[in-house]
Amino acid sequence: MNSIEIIQPNQFEVEKHYYTKVINSQIHPTVSYFLNLPTDSIIRRYLHLYPKVNEAKLRELLQYQPQYFRWAGNDLFKVTNSVGQYQMVVVETNSCPSGQKSMPLRVEHDELGGYKPLIQESFLNYLDKKTIEKGEFAVLYDKNLMGSSGYAATLATLLGRPVFFVEYKQKNENTFFEDGYLYIKHEGKKIRIDAAFRYVTQKPWNRIPIASKTKILNPPVACLAGGRNKLIAAKAYELFNSEYAQYGLKIETPETYWNVSQNEVPFWVQKLGGQAVVKVPYSNAGQGVYTITQPSELEEFMAIDFDYDQFIVQSLIGNYNWSSHSQKGRYYHVGTIPNKKNNIYVADLRMMVSATKNGFQPLALYCRRAKDPLCEELTPQMRTWDILGTNLSIKKEDGWDSDTARLLLMDRRDFNRLGFGIDDLIEAYIQTIMCVKSIDSMAQSLYTKKGKFRKKYFQSMNPDPGLINEIYYGDETL
Repeated sequence: MNSIEIIQPNQFEVEKHYYTKVINSQIHPTVSYFLNLPTDSIIRRYLHLYPKVNEAKLRELLQYQPQYFRWAGNDLFKVTNSVGQYQMVVVETNSCPSGQKSMPLRVEHDELGGYKPLIQESFLNYLDKKTIEKGEFAVLYDKNLMGSSGYAATLATLLGRPVFFVEYKQKNENTFFEDGYLYIKHEGKKIRIDAAFRYVTQKPWNRIPIASKTKILNPPVACLAGGRNKLIAAKAYELFNSEYAQYGLKIETPETYWNVSQNEVPFWVQKLGGQAVVKVPYSNAGQGVYTITQPSELEEFMAIDFDYDQFIVQSLIGNYNWSSHSQKGRYYHVGTIPNKKNNIYVADLRMMVSATKNGFQPLALYCRRAKDPLCEELTPQMRTWDILGTNLSIKKEDGWDSDTARLLLMDRRDFNRLGFGIDDLIEAYIQTIMCVKSIDSMAQSLYTKKGKFRKKYFQSMNPDPGLINEIYYGDETL
C-alpha cells in the first residue's frame, strides 16, 4: 500500500536532501559562471562558435514556452573522432529527472539550492492564484526518496502550509482518480489534490491518466512523447532536425534505428560493424540497455524474453578501436582526465533544465563515470557495460540504491577531472533545450484541436502492444 505523509513548512534539512559528499562541497567557478550567464551572452557565444545558426530561431528556442514538458534532464557524452572534432552527443532525455541531491549549492546560505527555482518558477508560477492560496498540493514519488522529499519540503516552505508526500508505486484505494482529479485517502478523509509535483518515473502512464484536472508537473504525456520513451524521442529528434536544419540547428545523437523487432537486432548490429547499443525504449535508470561488442553479448541479448516488441538500436561509442562504423564516421569517448594509474573513464553529463515564464533556466549538473576504465582492446571476458555504463541506480528486490562512488560533482575537485570547459556546458545546454522543444512538440501533436488524445496516431507511431496495453487513458479530453 502506498504510504502518505504530511510535510510541514520549514522541514527542509540539508542532510536529508543532499548526498553527504555534496554537503561540504564548493561549486566550481566555471560552473557557477555558466549558471549565471545571461541569455544574451549564451546566444552571442553560440553564434560565434556556430556562425551559420539563425539568431532569431536560437533566441526563440531559449524563450520557448512548453505546453507539457517543462522539466527535463539530458544525458550527454563528450565525444571526438580521429581528427579531433569534439561534440556533445545526446544519449537520452528524461522527464522528471534526478539531479538536485547531487548539485553543490550555488549560494552557500541558500540551503534550498536548485530545489527552490524549480518549484517556484516552473511549478507555482504556472498555477492560478486560487490554487496557490487554497488548493491542496502533493508530491508524488516512486523512487529517489532523498530528492523527492526535498521537493516536498521546499514546496511546503514556499506555500507556507502542509503538503502531502505520496508514495505512488501502484494503483490502490488510497490514491485514485475520480472526475478528472487525483484523490487521496488520509486519516479517514477523502482529499482532492489540486496540483501535484510528480517524481513518478517508472511507467507513470500506467497509473496516472493522460489528462487530469489536477495540475501535474510533468504530465505523463511528456513521458510517452519522449521523456521516458526513447523510441518516440528518436522520432521527435528527427522531426526537429528536419525542421531546423535550415537554421543551422541540430540535435546530435548516435546513429539510431527505431521500431526494431528482437529478431531484426542482429541485422542492425552487423550494419553498424558488429558494435551497437540496443535499448528497451521505455526503461530508465540504466535498465534495459545492452552494449553489444562481440557475438557472446548478442547471444545473451537474443536469449532474453522481453515484455515489449519494439527496440531501438544505436551506434556504439566506445574506444576508437571498437566503436561503431556509422554514417557520420567513428566517434569515441573523450572520457575523464587520466588518473594516477593513467586510467581514463567514460563519463556522461546530466544537464537539468526547466521552463519559466522568461524562458529556460539551467538547474543542476552532475556527471557519472563508468565502473571500469576505458581500454584500447577488448577481451572476451570483459563486460562492456562496466566500461560504458554510467548510470548509478541499482535495482534491488526491496527498492533502489545508488553507487555514489562513481558520482562526479560540479565542485572544485571533481570538475577538473572531466576536462569540460564553458563552451561544453553551453553546448550541452542548447542541445538539452532543443530536445525539450522536440518532445514537447511531439506531445502537442498527440492531441486533436479539440484536445482529444489521438490513440490511433500514437499507436501508429509506437506499434508496441506491450506499451499500448499499459496506458491509463482516463478521460483524455479534460
